[in-house]
Amino acid sequence: MAIAVASCWFNSLASTSTSRYPVSSQRLFSASQIPATRLVIPKAVSQSQSPRKRTPKEHTHKSSLEKEANSQKISRRSRDERKYSDADNRSGIKKTEKPQSTAFKSFGTQRKSAKGFMGNLTDQQAETAKIQDAAFLNAVVKVYCTHTAPDYSLPWQKQRQFTSTGSAFMIGDGKLLTNAHCVEHNTQVKVKRRGDDTKYVAKVLAKGMECDIALLSVENEKFWKGAEPLQFGHLPRLQDAVTVVGYPLGGDTISVTKGVVSRIEVTSYAHGSAELLGIQIDAAINPGNSGGPAFNDQGECIGVAFQVYRSDDVENIGYVIPTTVVSHFLDDYERNGKYTGFPSLGILLQKLENPALRACLKVPSNEGVLVRRVEPTSGASNVLKEGDVIVSFDGVDVGSEGTVPFRSTERIAFRYLISQKFTGDTAEVGIIRAGDFMKVKTAMNPRVHLVPYHIEGGQPSYLIVAGLVFTPLSEPLIDEECEDSIGLKLLTKARYSMARFKGEQIVILSQVLANEVNIGYEDMSNEQVLKFNGTRIKNIHHLAHLIDSCKEKYLIFEFEDNYLAVLEREASSAASSCILKDYGIPSERSSDLLEPYVDPIGIGTGENQVMDDNDLGVGDTPPITNSEFGSDGLHQAPGTSSKWVKSKFETWELLLPAERREIQGSCSKQQMDNSIHDGKHPKFNKFIFNMRALIYYGK
Repeated sequence: MAIAVASCWFNSLASTSTSRYPVSSQRLFSASQIPATRLVIPKAVSQSQSPRKRTPKEHTHKSSLEKEANSQKISRRSRDERKYSDADNRSGIKKTEKPQSTAFKSFGTQRKSAKGFMGNLTDQQAETAKIQDAAFLNAVVKVYCTHTAPDYSLPWQKQRQFTSTGSAFMIGDGKLLTNAHCVEHNTQVKVKRRGDDTKYVAKVLAKGMECDIALLSVENEKFWKGAEPLQFGHLPRLQDAVTVVGYPLGGDTISVTKGVVSRIEVTSYAHGSAELLGIQIDAAINPGNSGGPAFNDQGECIGVAFQVYRSDDVENIGYVIPTTVVSHFLDDYERNGKYTGFPSLGILLQKLENPALRACLKVPSNEGVLVRRVEPTSGASNVLKEGDVIVSFDGVDVGSEGTVPFRSTERIAFRYLISQKFTGDTAEVGIIRAGDFMKVKTAMNPRVHLVPYHIEGGQPSYLIVAGLVFTPLSEPLIDEECEDSIGLKLLTKARYSMARFKGEQIVILSQVLANEVNIGYEDMSNEQVLKFNGTRIKNIHHLAHLIDSCKEKYLIFEFEDNYLAVLEREASSAASSCILKDYGIPSERSSDLLEPYVDPIGIGTGENQVMDDNDLGVGDTPPITNSEFGSDGLHQAPGTSSKWVKSKFETWELLLPAERREIQGSCSKQQMDNSIHDGKHPKFNKFIFNMRALIYYGK
């Protein structure tokens, strides 16, 4: 069993990125610390920093090796087409017996015998000089980055800074390309050209965490003097020669290693949260190679080095981001002025290899994949249903193993076609539903993660109430805390739960800052808070809004397993400043929680916006707000616009069977159909009200 690690060189405190796939981008150790099996991010990091201290909360952290071993126990696999994780035979990697080519051989030159090599020494020296003088080497630069990562356990502060080195290359128009993990949480980025002793300040224009690509720019014109940008080549073929260039550990000058293309398939990206096309090569990729280019025989760039596979059972397995993924990233940036991400269908699928299963679903031939579940936040939630069989995507037939034709004689995972789309695009999906073939169109949008892999803006949100520290659950927090302290229940939710609407979060009580006002709660940590004063919590901003508008005597927090924490409101407010002073905390909440609260609506459609007057219609009563929900709220029947009613009617199919039965007690589906045109039927309005309450707050 082996995991993966991506490619820049960190110190022992460095990378904290995680993945749900069978690859893990945890920390990269020095040679004496590297575990037996892992997939690594090669990024070179200064080893001079000492471990930071943790205050005010004391943790009993496991050692780094223990964390790496335990990280293999929890599957971090994508929910999208989770069953296809083994479809591309990634687990069956064979140990290569091909000897590694020397670093300075010419393109396509094979290793010679000792006798032949000595006899052609002059030719070899000439070939080496040819590579050293190649123009494309001058386009590869060294990246120096200073990182200041957030402290997810103590979210009001940051960790001690550290430095790292990686590689980048020129692509024209004053731009450089490197890996996102090379400049993650950057406070300063500098670059240095080959043969130059001057470091120039670079600016990060865009970062694609999913695809592990970052775009840099350098304003100083001296940096670009005599620069020749690289040219992108096409996707290579198997056994094509490949040369990796960069600045790995072991020296300060440029390094060249050579190998061949071993495999091309959809690959787990260790740093990101997606599975995209990847090129597997046998050329050496070492810490510091991250962000460096890989070249073909013609000197064209065919991709970006980014991760390696480490195991006792295999050797010389590295991965390159192909130019198809790089071009998608650059086109996305040019279209939108920023990186918007790779879209997803937001569905769980099952292969249809079994003939009886196909016959039961009325699938006539050996084709298609079964839709097991549709995420409520996906663009497909209004057109696809559980039990549908997807047989084509944009006119390309989908096989029963979830693969599609690729080039002339190959097949590749169905996810590849999805990854070629852009945010906002429309896809035509051919499906079989109850034996009938039909085509539906769905909007393509990035996936909404209930537990995010990377925090937008870099700094986590937090809220401190009388010493109770609340923060959203995230993968970096899970990685920073030991898994035992997070608990199996939260880990299960993090791995398998789906967001019901855009903006939903799992809010946890991460720790309690001891004070007289919270006596008895000091030992609580990493507990999910479900309700505040009887109201279901949607996200941490919602919790802050509820607390700010509370006029009751007590603040009542309901946690998992019916655990309660009750605080007196006035006493909590009085103790706040004292607690902040005692623990040296600058503010009781993060800056994003100072903004006005916006209630997420458009449940089930992935929308997240405030309704305006046009949405409501003239003379209609606005949809109910948080303050109108209460113990008596479900007995009311507020007026609702027909436009709003129709959008909520479409969410009927998204509800679980138990939720549907609960709603049918108020209104039958026939009554709902009869009332869809005017939206004024009182029972229908009560149905809408109850359904909205169920979706927002659960039951």
